[in-house]
Amino acid sequence: MATIEITPFLRLMAEHHASDLFFSVGAPPSIKIQGVTRHIGDKVLSSEALHDLAYAAMNDKQQREFEAQLEMNLAIALPGTGRFRLSIYRQRGSIAVAVRYITSQIPSLEELNLPPVLNELIMLPRGLILVVGATGSGKSSTLAAMIDHRNRTRTGHILTVEDPIEFLHEHKQSVVDQREIGIDTLSYAAALKNAMRQAPEVIMIGEIRDRETMAAAIAYAETGHLCLSTLHANNANQTLDRIINFFPETARHQLLIDLSLNLKAVISQRLIRAVDGKRVPAVEILMSSPFIADLIEKGEIASIKEAMKASKENGMQTFDGALYDLYAGGRISYEQAIENADSRTDLALRIRLEGGPATHELDGMSIAGLDSGR
Repeated sequence: MATIEITPFLRLMAEHHASDLFFSVGAPPSIKIQGVTRHIGDKVLSSEALHDLAYAAMNDKQQREFEAQLEMNLAIALPGTGRFRLSIYRQRGSIAVAVRYITSQIPSLEELNLPPVLNELIMLPRGLILVVGATGSGKSSTLAAMIDHRNRTRTGHILTVEDPIEFLHEHKQSVVDQREIGIDTLSYAAALKNAMRQAPEVIMIGEIRDRETMAAAIAYAETGHLCLSTLHANNANQTLDRIINFFPETARHQLLIDLSLNLKAVISQRLIRAVDGKRVPAVEILMSSPFIADLIEKGEIASIKEAMKASKENGMQTFDGALYDLYAGGRISYEQAIENADSRTDLALRIRLEGGPATHELDGMSIAGLDSGR
């Protein structure tokens, strides 16, 4: 295959509001739109063409780092189009590239169909807020929308540490400084070590991947800052389990105390296919309360979900509660609600007891058989 340029593909992503683009040797380029991946044409990519495409996207320093580490994450911008996050890696001995589209306009929480309580959380004076979910669930967009809300409505200093920078924030009511790993600082560790000296009220860490970063996030919250970050986890319970497992057994008692005092919210989200073919977020929200803090301090993580079910008036909701609301509001189908439920049995039973779906949708379906271990 002849040499290919990445720019036309990036413009195609923006034109069709695609979320992802994939280049892999032996397959045509593929594009993901509203959660569905399709080939672009039928010409497969050669190793040489993909090598040239990837190296053209990197500068000399990035090329050297890629050759040493076999991984490279970077962001590129097209004026008037948006920003794109590239992950360049190797698979089966050849280069592969995954691209994520980041719109140039930061969406509002309302435009993202996210709960209004997120507007309140981002205005807190201190504490730790985590946005969690699988890759592609919209964590970065949610964080950007929250930061933009505070930037538009309150003065102060907001500091972000990202790898790479995704959404670009203008200075509005607040001053927003964005530091990119490899360009503005050598590492997360170096940036986080010096963050306090830069006097921010709000610190956003792009992703928590290890114990050191987690400890730094808790320390910022303890010292009177509002700290936000993302984590790969499916729900609040799994988030807490993952945080605990970052630390050795000997440190966990103090960790649970620190979390009980400083964790303000865990926002877990999944993008669900809506009846109109688009995707809509189902959001689980764990918020701090005396009872939740007590459960965390005691390490009774398994009891948290039941506590969330009983605390809807305080702004909390479980995934299954969010899925029920989306189904009852006509946003998603019964099949999508059940497929994405944490407890398929409980959600199917609730839908049946509260008046839906139509009888034929449940005919021949065993409630007991829906869970499959979930």
